[in-house]
Amino acid sequence: MNEKIFGQVELSSLLHASAAPDMLAGIALRCANIARDATAICAIIGQSWVDDDRSDGTDAHSGLATRLLAAWQEHGSEVCSRIRGAYSFAVVDAQRRCVFLAVDRFAIETLCYFTDGKILAFADRADCVPGHDRQLDPQAIFDYLYFHMIPAPRTIFRQVRRLPAAHALLVDQQGVHQIRHWPLRFDEQRRPSFDAARDSFRSLIRESVAEQLAGEQRVGAFLSGGTDSSTVAGMLCQITGTAAPVYSIGFDAAGYDEMEYARIAARHFGCEHHEYYVTPADLLASIPAVAKHHDQPFGNSSALPAYYCAQVAQADGCSRLLAGDGGDELFGGNSRYAMQRLFEYYHSVPQAIRQAIEPMCADGSPLRRIPGLKQATGYVRHSRVELPARLQSFNLLMQLDPAQVLNADFLADIDLHEPARHMQATWAECQAQSLINRLLAYDWRYTLADSDLPKVRGAVQMAGIAVAYPLLSDRLTDFSMTLPADWKLRRFRLRWFFKEALRGFLPDEIISKKKKGFGLPFGVWTTRNPALLELARDSLDTLAKRGIVRADFVHRLLHEHLPEHPGYFGEMVWILTMLEQWLRRDAA
Repeated sequence: MNEKIFGQVELSSLLHASAAPDMLAGIALRCANIARDATAICAIIGQSWVDDDRSDGTDAHSGLATRLLAAWQEHGSEVCSRIRGAYSFAVVDAQRRCVFLAVDRFAIETLCYFTDGKILAFADRADCVPGHDRQLDPQAIFDYLYFHMIPAPRTIFRQVRRLPAAHALLVDQQGVHQIRHWPLRFDEQRRPSFDAARDSFRSLIRESVAEQLAGEQRVGAFLSGGTDSSTVAGMLCQITGTAAPVYSIGFDAAGYDEMEYARIAARHFGCEHHEYYVTPADLLASIPAVAKHHDQPFGNSSALPAYYCAQVAQADGCSRLLAGDGGDELFGGNSRYAMQRLFEYYHSVPQAIRQAIEPMCADGSPLRRIPGLKQATGYVRHSRVELPARLQSFNLLMQLDPAQVLNADFLADIDLHEPARHMQATWAECQAQSLINRLLAYDWRYTLADSDLPKVRGAVQMAGIAVAYPLLSDRLTDFSMTLPADWKLRRFRLRWFFKEALRGFLPDEIISKKKKGFGLPFGVWTTRNPALLELARDSLDTLAKRGIVRADFVHRLLHEHLPEHPGYFGEMVWILTMLEQWLRRDAA
């Protein structure tokens, strides 16, 4: 359920020894699924399959590590093209004199590493990698405050790196090389018939859900009431022919609760529906534990409600939960996709006209003080910003101004442009022509691999059960990459194909609703609950004493900004609170 992988390799003996027996000396490798032969050792975690068309008698039902090792011996560093599913693995090969680490397409399973040229150490968690001095990286803290998580390859520790999604690490006599093993290639020329694509889509979802039932006595599903979770829950009921257990979270706060949509889906499919309403008392009880569970600071505020959802499922006897993550990012469901298309239309305006109107939209222009025109000038100003930087135009930290938020000495060690370079490099990895596919590929890194999947993974690990993501199966992902771009975003209609293909299966109310998910009303509750406010105040005051944030900013945030706009500024209070709670994890 909570699989572990750990290893340490003495590179000098592996890369430079002359005798094969000596090459495998100095290797510490711990994992439940290990295989070895005369020249190599491999270990793998996750729920994956090795596609092996060998005809030499290799047993298709042998252990996963055994099959992986056989595939490695045949294909070497191309082996990832033979694996599907969720995985992270390590191979130490004495004959090739190399170490090879890899994670799956979306980093559902993770792998972190440290090397100083003498040793290579790795583990599934950044805080479990041995051999380094565990110094914290100020730049990583800044990246956390900027993104609300720390994007790979950086981690909170200066010397530890995390493999990005769809990447491998090869360490050999030529050095250390990071490799993207799954290229982002969209087929944007195909125009399939809708009926054929719909039938394939439904069949692929059914197969992906069915795969997760093997060997499990009781499998449930998260149910937020959105299209993704409702689709998975409905297919689970259809496949099992029973009232499958589903689990929903609600909040007693106006604008945050969408339990009624979850109830609509549950009634429609005949689910066994379990509801849990998170309270401020739940936050007080679990914020420290949720923060400290993660291997580095993590600020996705849905982590806590996801944990309570998983906890209810575990207590109800479930051994695995199915999550709906991936539908938005594969099929075009996030509202910002339509917004970015609107901004991109500006670039079709003749350049002469743009040059004439842009000066009128600058800071200080009297037009910006006129209602209506203010919005128009704002459109022009934001449209001028190139992607992907435009995606962070309203970044909370930058809106508040890092110089006003962060201590001057702390800020002196920070490169403010590092997040922009990281985003640009990620954006450049995808060579698709269409805007929507480039946005999707970008979100596979930032929204899925570095935020939403760690959120769910942490929640279920804390609850003690397993999780799977049927909508992120390799076959469904490949299928999504062959769909016409305008089937994902049709003018301004989000996930057009997904909804039309499931019309008649999903309730109409679910198809037409706006997705919100398990958003947390932390800011609203903090203004109303003295104990919650005290927890936040104590956390932020300590961050100021650590020299990370300014004491005067903490005072303004809690006494001015938060009471005026709790929904907006509550997010900053949350990410600062979670940072401090994580920093306390090693305190006596």
